[in-house]
Amino acid sequence: MTTDTSPTPRLTSLSHGGGCGCKIAPGVLAELIGKSALPKQFFPDLLVGTETADDAAVYRINAEQAIVATTDFFMPIVDDPYDFGRIAATNALSDIYAMGAQPLMALAIVGMPINVLPHDTIARILEGGESVCRDAGIPLAGGHSIDSVEPIYGLVGIGLVNPAQMKRNADARAGDVLILGKPLGVGILSAALKKNLLDEAGYRAMVAATTLLNRPGTALAQLEGVHALTDVTGFGLLGHSLELARGAGLSVHIDSARLRFLPGVQDLAGQGVITGASGRNWASYGEHITLGSGLGDAQRALLTDPQTSGGLLVSCAPEVADQVLALFAAQGFGEAAIIGRMQAGPARVQVD
Repeated sequence: MTTDTSPTPRLTSLSHGGGCGCKIAPGVLAELIGKSALPKQFFPDLLVGTETADDAAVYRINAEQAIVATTDFFMPIVDDPYDFGRIAATNALSDIYAMGAQPLMALAIVGMPINVLPHDTIARILEGGESVCRDAGIPLAGGHSIDSVEPIYGLVGIGLVNPAQMKRNADARAGDVLILGKPLGVGILSAALKKNLLDEAGYRAMVAATTLLNRPGTALAQLEGVHALTDVTGFGLLGHSLELARGAGLSVHIDSARLRFLPGVQDLAGQGVITGASGRNWASYGEHITLGSGLGDAQRALLTDPQTSGGLLVSCAPEVADQVLALFAAQGFGEAAIIGRMQAGPARVQVD
């Protein structure tokens, strides 16, 4: 009788991409949706559907209540199974907060190479997701699992919002300032991890950022003067800013000097440590972006870097900006910062 002593494979070695870098490129996704043969039926109580590429669907129950529903899942961005579960769950619930809603419950989405990964490893992934749901104060009430070639984990998130306080990504106004809740660079740090270039401090910073629940979204929705919300994930800051621009029919202006980055990210980008998703993002929407003459390839990679469990992007009236920043700071988002503004003009993004 022989005993299998082969080492447990790294989670990231089992997937072709990790985190929100797994997303289908925005240009390809738009083409696929455009070719869909599904009937376009009108439901008056469906307040948010697929029209504006928003963060979640919203269905009105009555004058004061609407259900918010979303799903998000991906392959491993880190090798620690518990951290992977936490990051994936935090990222999934972010879409509920980005609509200004309060999470109610979640369902797990699980796809695992059941004969490749030890069952204890898979259990730790599930435990990580459950820990985030407990932190959010909601039950993980069930889910679905399959035997898959690559490890996949995520959640279906269900939330509740007052329709009058719901925040879409399409309602920014000219003159609004833009506030970003988290620093950028998750994709670059994940690329460094795969190349064994990420030190312990960098790893801790990445996990801390990606497991910080975007709770401020619920309170921001109740703040008069906050007009639009979204979260910055797989399409990068430029991609999600462009969605704001298109939804509102306005231009976005970003001041690159105001952007905050996770530790070491700018140096890594300068060394060419970037993700393939960054290039796919630029190929999908670069024609709608104007970059200042002083911004080179490294800066472009930072702006298109896919964020996993990234920060909320808030479009608000200038007079409430201090309140928004204070709300972020009170809930542990000390690096939230004003990064730009909305202005009249074509639906483009300009970065200086």
